Amino acid sequence: MMTDTSTRDDIVDLEQYARENRRPPKCDRYRIRIDREHFVVLEPCLTGRQLLTLAGKCPSEKFKIFQKIRGGTIEPIELDEKADFTRPGVERFVTLPLDQTEG
Repeated sequence: MMTDTSTRDDIVDLEQYARENRRPPKCDRYRIRIDREHFVVLEPCLTGRQLLTLAGKCPSEKFKIFQKIRGGTIEPIELDEKADFTRPGVERFVTLPLDQTEG
């Protein structure tokens, strides 16, 4: 796991591409953010379960993950649904525990 903040040419930074309103290209590595932590992944898409596991949210069934799209839209990702890092506008991912209560 790489958590540095430097951007290298062979790593596509999703937040940067979303800010610039550009479609991320297919490449070898993607820099994604889950909550406040950055990760570099080697796949163009991961499932919700894989993203939660990467973020240390285990067991993944006790959490929900969302992708934040440029412009403010937030979309849920199911555990077995794939999040596509080459989709335009994907900025970052946010997790939420399912047992969270209001009050």
